[in-house]
Amino acid sequence: MTPKSRVDLVEVDPATKVIRVRVTAAPESGRANEAVVALLRRKLGLAAGTLRIVGGAAERRKWVEADGIEEAELWRRLEAAS
Repeated sequence: MTPKSRVDLVEVDPATKVIRVRVTAAPESGRANEAVVALLRRKLGLAAGTLRIVGGAAERRKWVEADGIEEAELWRRLEAAS
């Protein structure tokens, strides 16, 4: 994750299973983390509460978990949204 970017952006590399997320929010009081979750939820078309950060909340590298979507479908949606 890159906070304080000029634009909100999701970059996907399915070969390495890496998703790079840039958000305009500052990394203060969890705002950047909230922005990451909201942006990924919009890109994936998921309902509120179905996507969350499960590791690395205070780090640039984060681990997210999504309910109600298979991994193959997650990657398909992310690639289509990029």
